[in-house]
Formats: sequence, structure tokens, C-alpha cells
Amino acid sequence: MGHDTTPAGRDRFVTLNGLRTHYVEWGDEDRPALVMLHGLRSYARTFEPLAERLGESYRVLAPDARGRGDSDWDPRGEYYTESYVADLEQFADHLGLERFLLLGHSMGGTTTYVYAARHPGRVGAVVVEDIGPGSSLSGAGAERIRREVAGTPGDFPSREVARAYWRGIRPHISDDALESRLRHTLVPGDGGRWRWKFDLAGIAAARLDPDPARQVDLWPCVEALRCPALVVRGGRSDFLPAATAAEMVRRNPLIRTVDIPGAGHYVHDDAPDLFHQHLTGFLRSAEVVR
Repeated sequence: MGHDTTPAGRDRFVTLNGLRTHYVEWGDEDRPALVMLHGLRSYARTFEPLAERLGESYRVLAPDARGRGDSDWDPRGEYYTESYVADLEQFADHLGLERFLLLGHSMGGTTTYVYAARHPGRVGAVVVEDIGPGSSLSGAGAERIRREVAGTPGDFPSREVARAYWRGIRPHISDDALESRLRHTLVPGDGGRWRWKFDLAGIAAARLDPDPARQVDLWPCVEALRCPALVVRGGRSDFLPAATAAEMVRRNPLIRTVDIPGAGHYVHDDAPDLFHQHLTGFLRSAEVVR
């Protein structure tokens, strides 16, 4: 029997800014640390297939953001970039991550840009999945997500109806990724119904909040990055325009971009093999100093 070098992710808890936060850990502690941050309506184990593959080379750490997965909901509804960055600051400090690699998808990508710009000495390299300056504020993708968040049903009469809902808003999702999503975003409710596990009302209120003071201009953060950065764009994505990706490279030569054909906004779900291939190629490249 071969020795299993990629154990299943281990569940851990830590208190960040007063909220009990769940995270999952793969790989040994003596390996280079790679922190993975999920998107708006997602959860730590969305990265499970990727993290299991990376666990042989890295210590992978994926937190459930406040209000999602098995992390506490925020009673004050502080679901904004500043809060997520503050949580990551405490997470890195608590785990003693002096220098680490940082990957973020969508909302997690925003946190990645801001944290890496503020803490250049801590981040060895960043990978951002399908988000750039302006993505959350305007354009077809931003409008779609606002529409989806505003129109999300509070619960479902059955898991089948929930499955059809996710399939409807994510037409290119693989069966495995869809099952993961059902498993980690829904819990049994009253009368045989299924309700969201995440804080739908709080997250929706924050996402639909037009307060300009809460919106972050990512261009200064992109320009301030001092480590190698890979921006992965879904070829079918409506969220990160190719022109924005090209402008990021023009403004900061440390950034490189790659398009994954056929993938939408959730590149790690839609094209897992290609995503893994580009990610590992980048992390092994000579310029990524661990």
C-alpha cells in the first residue's frame, strides 16, 4: 500500500476580530505556506480538489470568510474589504506566517491585492483568480452578481430545486463542483426545506450597499504590488475584461496574466487541470522567491 501524502484537509478554528473562524489545512507545517481566499458566496473547501494536489508541496490554508461556511456570522454585518483584510492580518499573525503565498478568487482576490500592497514583506507571490480594478463596481459581471445576490431565494423546497438553481447561475459548473457547492452552502431548514448556510441577508446588504466610502479602488494596490503576481482570467468571464488585465500588466511589470479558454468566473471549478498547471508553473518559476 502506498503512503497517502495528501491527507484530507484538517478542520481548524481560530478567533479573528472576535469571530470564531473555521479554516482548513492541507500538507505539513514545514512546507511553504499558501493561503487561499474564496469568493463572495463561496467557502474554504471550494479549493479542496486543488489543495489536495498542492498538499504534497505546500502547507495550504483556506479560511471560511466571516459569515460563510463554519465561520461565525458577523452580527454587525461588516462584510466589506476592510474587514476581510483585517481578518487576514490577524490570521497570518496568529499562525505565525512570516512570509507566505497568497491566492484569492473574486472577493478573495480583492483582499489579496489590498493585503499584499500593505504588507509587501509578508507576501512572496500572489495569484488572483478573475478579478481586477473596477470588476466589482461596473460592467456585465458586476451587474450580474448584484442581480443574483438581490434575487437569491431564501430557501428551497428540496435539494433538487437548489441544484437546479446553482446549475442555472453556473451553467458550466462540473458535477463534482456542483455537489461540493450544495454540500457546503446549504443546511436543512424547517419542514424539509433547505436554507443557506451563509449569512445571505448580511452579505447581500453589504454587497448592494451603494456607500462609496466602502468601495475600494484597486488600481493603487495593483501598482503597489512588490512581488510576482499571476492574474488568471476565465476566457468566458464577464467579470474581468481583457482590457483591464492588459492595463494591469502595463502599470506593473511584476504582473503576468493568463486566459483559460472555456472557463467562466470560477476558473478553479471550470478548468481545474489547467488552473493547477498554470498555478504550479508560476509558483515554481525562478522569480517566485519563497
